[in-house]
Amino acid sequence: MWARLESNTIKETLRRPKALTIGGAQYPSNIFSRWSDAELAVIGIVPITMDYTNQKDLKYYINTEVTYTYDAETKKATGSYGTATARPLTGLKSQHKIEINLQAGSLLQPTDWMVIREADGGTAIPSNIKTFRTAVRTKANTHCTSIDNVASVDALAALTFDWPEQP
Repeated sequence: MWARLESNTIKETLRRPKALTIGGAQYPSNIFSRWSDAELAVIGIVPITMDYTNQKDLKYYINTEVTYTYDAETKKATGSYGTATARPLTGLKSQHKIEINLQAGSLLQPTDWMVIREADGGTAIPSNIKTFRTAVRTKANTHCTSIDNVASVDALAALTFDWPEQP
């Protein structure tokens, strides 16, 4: 990514190489791959260094638009994010609990036929399968309780969830 400068001010950001007309002169798009940064700087094009310090996970935060600045003293262009805004915690908690329950369902699904077989025909479910299924439901409840108990978006984002091993 590059910045096109005029009088030490960013006039345009360039995400991809493209043909340009600068000061009446036309330049093909391949100058971005063939010219050095120093050669590009002569015509007012400098690379942009991104600062991701304030960028946060989009699942939990709304990031600001990137702001581009040019420091004439250091001759460097930078793109940076402002302060991110947390998404509503209540909605995030609900979404996380839905994901936990979906995960539990997908772990239980391969052995559901055994439950049906037992109910329909009386063939007992092996004890290791019963233990596994109980452990999955218990973990899902524990995970949902952990989600309910967090007080901030950062605490929710920090949660990790483990599951029982398939038998």
